[in-house]
Amino acid sequence: MDRWQAMRIFVKVAETESFAAAARHMHLSAPVVTRTIAALEETIGARLFVRTTRSVKLTEAGGRYFEDCRRILADIVEAEAAAAGSYATPSGLLTVTASLLFGQMYVLPIVTEYLDAHAAMAARTFFIDRPVNMVEEGVDVAVRIGRLPDSGFTAIKVGSVRRVVCGSPAYFETHGVPTTPADLKDHRIAVSTSAWASPEWRFANDQRVVVHPTLHCNTNEAAIATAATGWGLTRVLHYQIGPALLEGRLQVVLGEHEEPPLPIHVLYPEGRHAPAKVRAFIDLAVDRLRSNRLLN
Repeated sequence: MDRWQAMRIFVKVAETESFAAAARHMHLSAPVVTRTIAALEETIGARLFVRTTRSVKLTEAGGRYFEDCRRILADIVEAEAAAAGSYATPSGLLTVTASLLFGQMYVLPIVTEYLDAHAAMAARTFFIDRPVNMVEEGVDVAVRIGRLPDSGFTAIKVGSVRRVVCGSPAYFETHGVPTTPADLKDHRIAVSTSAWASPEWRFANDQRVVVHPTLHCNTNEAAIATAATGWGLTRVLHYQIGPALLEGRLQVVLGEHEEPPLPIHVLYPEGRHAPAKVRAFIDLAVDRLRSNRLLN
């Protein structure tokens, strides 16, 4: 048994919690993965996984072995990369994920600047409004908005975003400016069905208002465009209306009643073992996002 390959297979099964997913990710057959884990357990003399029809979970011994294997494999990768020079010069393919609109507005310009600076690099963007499993889906770097679960990944805070109520100056001139959340009942509301899951809007100090939207849009862009025409109000994350705020087409109201802002993090799995392609992108992304006044 190739012990190094067996460790790699074991770690991938532990990370994906699936024999089939590990096989797909490593371009192996499911029987090969199953036989490798069985042989590894026999060699070690301990059961590494608890298998059911629905899940694959590490045993206590498996959990300890998992941490040791990750460390050993990371050291091997680092040693090989250092010998090959890949930790000195970014090369290869970099995959970056973010939410759809944030990715298009703020991450994509960083990716193209990164590619201009590193001729040996190619990049793939994965902008989508759903949680992405970085390990299973082969993602190198993620930009995440919101509180992070404890994943063991390295996370660097680069800014924050606020959930804001906004409308156009023309709308406020005609219909007046709401001064408390309760005033929203007297205003026309447009919402995005991609983000609007509850009729209850929450504000600071546990204030809650049930709104009754007159218009439901299937995208944030449509709801924002509707507000910019002067038709009514909408509620979005403030980065989504950054250009419109700077241009004066929209303005924020009820700022003193906003909930605490949500953090923005740049997230990556490898920590200090990250290859040059990841470290170079992280350095650029952290600098550009922290210097963007619309995100701080």
